[in-house]
Amino acid sequence: MEGEKLIGTLCRNTTLTSLDLDWNCLGSKEGKAIAKFLCKNNTLISLSIHGNDLGSEGAEAIAEALCSNTVLTTLYLGDNQIRSEGIKALAKALYINTTLTTLSIGFNQLDFEGGNALMEALCVNTTLYSLDIYDHELNFKELKSFIDGVRENNHLVSLTY
Repeated sequence: MEGEKLIGTLCRNTTLTSLDLDWNCLGSKEGKAIAKFLCKNNTLISLSIHGNDLGSEGAEAIAEALCSNTVLTTLYLGDNQIRSEGIKALAKALYINTTLTTLSIGFNQLDFEGGNALMEALCVNTTLYSLDIYDHELNFKELKSFIDGVRENNHLVSLTY
């Protein structure tokens, strides 16, 4: 699939509300194109990009787009080789974004640094109610610290770890 051409076509679409791009061999280049699409689109409420290879670079671009996107409510980024920098960028977006209600980042490289950034963002964010961090790289002590910190968020009702 030629990811950039697909995204160019999607940018012209004004009715799409849900998009599933799971398992399409998308890399950081396509992640950046998806981010451009998210900045322009005002109808998409659900986006699934599970099982690709966006990496931290693609996740950082998408996180930046989340800061200005006001319609997306559900984002699945599981199994995309996202490391600490990408997770921290997504956490930073949670300070600003007020529409995202579901975020799935399981099967990535969530470590203590990324976990801390997420935990701090969740203490401020009031719209996210579902978070999936399944198959993380946190040890028991770090996971306990994360869960204890997340308790400060009275809006999160679902946490998968």
